Amino acid sequence: MTRFDRLERLIGQPGLARLADCSVAVFGLGGVGSFAVEGLVRGGIGHLTLVDYDQVELSNINRQIEALEETIGQPKTTALAARCRAINPAVSLDPRPLCYSQETAEALLDRPFDYVLDCIDQVTAKLHLIEQCRAKHLPVISSMGAANKLDPGGIQVTDLSETHSCGLARIMRKELRRRGIVNGVTAVYSTAPDLVSEQTTQRSRSEPLGSSSVVPPLFGLTMAGTVLQALLTKEEP
Repeated sequence: MTRFDRLERLIGQPGLARLADCSVAVFGLGGVGSFAVEGLVRGGIGHLTLVDYDQVELSNINRQIEALEETIGQPKTTALAARCRAINPAVSLDPRPLCYSQETAEALLDRPFDYVLDCIDQVTAKLHLIEQCRAKHLPVISSMGAANKLDPGGIQVTDLSETHSCGLARIMRKELRRRGIVNGVTAVYSTAPDLVSEQTTQRSRSEPLGSSSVVPPLFGLTMAGTVLQALLTKEEP
């Protein structure tokens, strides 16, 4: 019996070998990104690059898988890499405690990844990452808005150009069109309405949005599942 016995029964030894040979980068290790990593490492991906500049905080515990009492204060890359090694000691890890930006892009996209996951919150960084992935011909999947939602039923995967009912997706579509990118970007988003109370509408826009323990993790696992399927069905060069 091996740690991937049940997965092998599903996809076979050739499928396991293919995933073990794949290199995937996850940008942003919050509620979405951390659970995407969980799905990928338990899904047999052999090489993972983990990118996040932040440290684990107490307020992360309700939705980020690396956030525990004993990991508070640790870099998210360190805490999540340790979890990945505990799941699969053979996994190859490259933790990058950096903030993705125009200045760090070249160093962070320094290899031909089989897939890139955009789990970044900041719009400018998301746009630049997608632009760079398109320019480098790297497959990318991007997470839209998972905050302010409690209903898990509206989560969907589609081309970004086909998204609707999501404020972040609307901004991303508009800004990417200005950059000449109309379609070809896979997105995970939700059609469920935002759960916004009268209290939250009175808060400053600079304050963090509310996030549940369910929706961001499901976004991440949906991204991981989409990537695993894509890598298993990818034609060999």
